[in-house]
Amino acid sequence: MPENFRVVVGALAMIALAAPASAASPGEYPNRSIRLVVPFVAGGSTDIVARLVAQKLTEAWDKQVVVDNRSGGNGAIGMEIVARATPDGHTLVLGYIANLGTGPALNPKLPYDAIKDFAPISHIVTAPSIAVLHPGVPAKNLQELIALARVKPGAIAWGTSAIGSIGHMSGELLNRLAKVQMTHVPYKGGGQAVIDVLAGQIPMVIIGMTAVTPHVRSGRLRPIATTGAKRSFAFPDVPTVAEQGFPGFAADAWYGLLTTAGTPRPIVEKLYAEVIRIMKLPESKERMANVGFEIVASTPAEFAQLIREEIPKWTKVVREAGIRAE
Repeated sequence: MPENFRVVVGALAMIALAAPASAASPGEYPNRSIRLVVPFVAGGSTDIVARLVAQKLTEAWDKQVVVDNRSGGNGAIGMEIVARATPDGHTLVLGYIANLGTGPALNPKLPYDAIKDFAPISHIVTAPSIAVLHPGVPAKNLQELIALARVKPGAIAWGTSAIGSIGHMSGELLNRLAKVQMTHVPYKGGGQAVIDVLAGQIPMVIIGMTAVTPHVRSGRLRPIATTGAKRSFAFPDVPTVAEQGFPGFAADAWYGLLTTAGTPRPIVEKLYAEVIRIMKLPESKERMANVGFEIVASTPAEFAQLIREEIPKWTKVVREAGIRAE
């Protein structure tokens, strides 16, 4: 046997031995339990979506899908785990706009690359925020609020759950487009922001709808705009920001399923097909509606495009507003 032939055969044998024994071919996937990382604490909105997907995948494939809450670093710890995992589809992450859109805009030194390190599977759900006023504010709609802000620059303040939250970014985007100077008041969580607007300590909050729905229904808070690209099913009578003079304005909180970059395409497609099936179930539609989420269930390509568009969009807002990460 020629010497060079023996060298090639030996090298191929070493490669075969080095390959992980548990790696699945696309046809065998999944061949063991799946880890679904949630980069936030248990019980939050991200967790609700992840546990529904995990439950239904477990039922469909008879392989346990384990939800692993890995909070820390504003989601960076959990995202990095998946970015560095074996690319075989057995490690997934339920990503959020803060991990994949506003986060990279605020901190370009994250320990992962939101575009290069992941294989998007599906943008699963979206949740617009809502701008609500204390009834004592003399504004019935967004244009009237902007008129007040122009008369007294800085006097109109809006509360949010945190610096860099989608409520914060929404308000800063509105400041830029409307050419006004409203003042951001960040809180450590949305609960206290809602308490303060109810008490009249701040005039407005921009926050997730579930946090203020009972107060809007009771008349204790006045809704003036939603931040999504279209009207919310939860508040169909409340116009969007875009409808009130700012076409193209869209600031949704969105959630999607991803796996590690380099995962074989057939595995990504198999996961996508299951996500579509799961989100079409009546039970899924009801559970998502109960927490104010609208089902999207996009294709992998559509989700990848969303991520590519969101990062420069929010980077521009961060730069122009001079926002600094906490």
